[in-house]
Amino acid sequence: MSSIQDVQNEIIGEFEILGDDKESTIFYIMELGSNLPEFPDTERKDENIIKGCQSKVWLTAGMKEDKIQFLADSNTDITKGLISLLIRVLSGRTPQEIINAELSFIDKIGMGNIIGSQRSNGLAAMIKQMKLYALAYQAKQNA
Repeated sequence: MSSIQDVQNEIIGEFEILGDDKESTIFYIMELGSNLPEFPDTERKDENIIKGCQSKVWLTAGMKEDKIQFLADSNTDITKGLISLLIRVLSGRTPQEIINAELSFIDKIGMGNIIGSQRSNGLAAMIKQMKLYALAYQAKQNA
């Protein structure tokens, strides 16, 4: 499996191809969200909603062979695309890798300029929730 930095570099490369075309970039983010695996209806409950997002974003996490697997969905296409990028980088990693992850690709692709401040706050909330899951699983491993 590629390292977190390798995956981020792949994402940066994909967005560089789009250049400064904001419309194409937003369309691409929405397209990425359509590739997320089906999210179970049984998990669309309040405790799985990420607090701090303007849109509804459901996120669950589970452990498989000491690695965290994330599943997510959103009621908006752009937000679904954003969470899909985070899942691409962080899912299938150990809790420690997720906790230590520096998500440099967000700034390098100019995500703040693309999505605006409200969605940037939501993106930060998504990252925080994923890292909280990692801390919880790490605590379970160390118990």
